[in-house]
Amino acid sequence: MKPTYHYTTVLEALEDLKEKGFLHDFNLHYEIIIANPQDYAVEHVYRYEGDSDPDEESVVYGIVSIAGVKGVFVSGFSANSDNEASQVLENLYIQSNRKS
Repeated sequence: MKPTYHYTTVLEALEDLKEKGFLHDFNLHYEIIIANPQDYAVEHVYRYEGDSDPDEESVVYGIVSIAGVKGVFVSGFSANSDNEASQVLENLYIQSNRKS
């Protein structure tokens, strides 16, 4: 199973991924992930849990495209979050763990 990291802040997770070469911001073009999920793999997952408000929870995905583009996608992680790209990425992550 791939590791899930826990960091104090989203910024800390983004900095760690940047050091690993994940430079592209997939939040700017999330519709491409939704349209072509088979072209992406989730290599890292970082979860940020807010101190007091569950709505402050976030997840940061480290993503690699089949073209070799490494980038990140940041989304809410609470029950109130219903971002379609987040759902696609979570499914990709689950599927890849089943193969591992």
